[in-house]
Amino acid sequence: MTVFGGRGMVATSQPLAAQVGLDILKKGGNAIDAAIATAATLTVVEPTSNGIGGDAFAIVWIKGEIHGLNASGPSPQAISIDAVKERGHVEMPKHGLIPVTVPGAPAAWAALSNRFGKLTLKDVLEPAIEYAEKGYPISPVLSHMWEEAYSQYIQKKGEEFKPWFKTFAPEGRSPRVGEIWHSRDHARTLELIAETNAQSFYKGELADKIDIFSRQNGGFLRKEDLASYSTEWVDPIKVNYKGYDVWEIPPNGSGMIALMALNILKELNIEEKDSIDTYHKQIEAMKLAYVDGLKYITERHHMGVTIEQLLSDTYAKTRRSLITEEAIKPLPGTPLQSGTVYLATADDEGNMVSYIQSNFKGFGSGIVVPETGISLQNRGWSFSLDKNHFNRLEPGKKTYHTIIPGFLTKDNQPVGPFGVMGGAMQPQGHVQVVMNLIDFNLNPQAALDTPRWKWVSDNTIEVEPHFPDHIAQGLSRKGHRIVKKVDSLSFGRGQIIIRDPETGVLSGGSEPRTDGTVVAW
Repeated sequence: MTVFGGRGMVATSQPLAAQVGLDILKKGGNAIDAAIATAATLTVVEPTSNGIGGDAFAIVWIKGEIHGLNASGPSPQAISIDAVKERGHVEMPKHGLIPVTVPGAPAAWAALSNRFGKLTLKDVLEPAIEYAEKGYPISPVLSHMWEEAYSQYIQKKGEEFKPWFKTFAPEGRSPRVGEIWHSRDHARTLELIAETNAQSFYKGELADKIDIFSRQNGGFLRKEDLASYSTEWVDPIKVNYKGYDVWEIPPNGSGMIALMALNILKELNIEEKDSIDTYHKQIEAMKLAYVDGLKYITERHHMGVTIEQLLSDTYAKTRRSLITEEAIKPLPGTPLQSGTVYLATADDEGNMVSYIQSNFKGFGSGIVVPETGISLQNRGWSFSLDKNHFNRLEPGKKTYHTIIPGFLTKDNQPVGPFGVMGGAMQPQGHVQVVMNLIDFNLNPQAALDTPRWKWVSDNTIEVEPHFPDHIAQGLSRKGHRIVKKVDSLSFGRGQIIIRDPETGVLSGGSEPRTDGTVVAW
């Protein structure tokens, strides 16, 4: 059910976090304050997807202007391809201290608060601190994700993984639905971040604890890496899709994949939503955009091609010409010739925020810094150890990033923030949601409810359990290999807020695939 409101709205994957954001609005905070408070609370009430030791990105609409924030962190200065291979790895490991990169989330909170907030950082982090200190009951999807993570980490035997169990499985198992979980270490860390404007995390007591634990357990991350980190304010990039500007954060984020796909699709004849032809064209465009993204996207100055080349109409036309009636095996083009939690907020001043935050895969690296509750991300897992790859591992480099906030405007006016979290599903979810809103005129909730598909590799397409059988069969006849999944958890979890330009009324939707909600004022 689409939720409507007039003075403010918050949408995210956990009802408790959404309510925190709304409370901040009622206390006089703006959409930016609400976003920070919600994000910090999500590190407590949904630690399975994000944490204090993760990264963040944001798109902010305020006072008639759009701003982008890249709060992803680089690899440690001490790491290298040779150093990782010397430890017996032919690929970047998924867990442990090796894939840990500099966390950007605490710096994101401080940067947003300093530039745009009305309340102090201490004010907006107070609710998250209280939930960490006093605890909260575990919700159903959260419990399921926690149990999945526990089953993975229980197989890890190294000493470095023991703090994770002490923090997140204190009873020798994952928490069950309705049980109360709290972390006083987490609360104390949030207090230090609030009191020092995040400086403790990068240059003070918390940085020292991260550095000591990393050194003791063979990690590459050092206090010097933390101390030298700063967030990056960026200009969001866009394509115009049928009269709407669709905005994403530029690389190293993967939002450009969604823009490339929409650039291909915008000149194709899309007649009706529930047709085999529509799904086929969406899938083919996504495949072509995704293989380009996987080849080229990394930190911007390492890409080898420019954003303008990849988003040019000329290149889109070249890629569009490859779409036929049959499924193709996608290959990267040559443009030189021409996973996460998401939240959206809005206030009565017209400010709106699209914000995303992640530890990457579940809890991340499986590494928790003792006595802090800081679960470190494993974003470095995305790096390639192939020295010829654009996204190769290098010291102090930001890797290809899956998490992407989205935003819509029309005629230089805000339409609203949107996002779909979930690893490789994210740009695919963005395309499907944008088309549901623009091409098929669906309301925010209906745009999220629609059954989804996900390109995996070559011609393999996964679909949700309730994906229409006749569409799946028709796509199969076109050469797609359709795999129906038994649940919907891997198909993204998103939120949307839309503002009516004439009345200012807000309408919002939240994902049926998670415990999320929309709250309005």
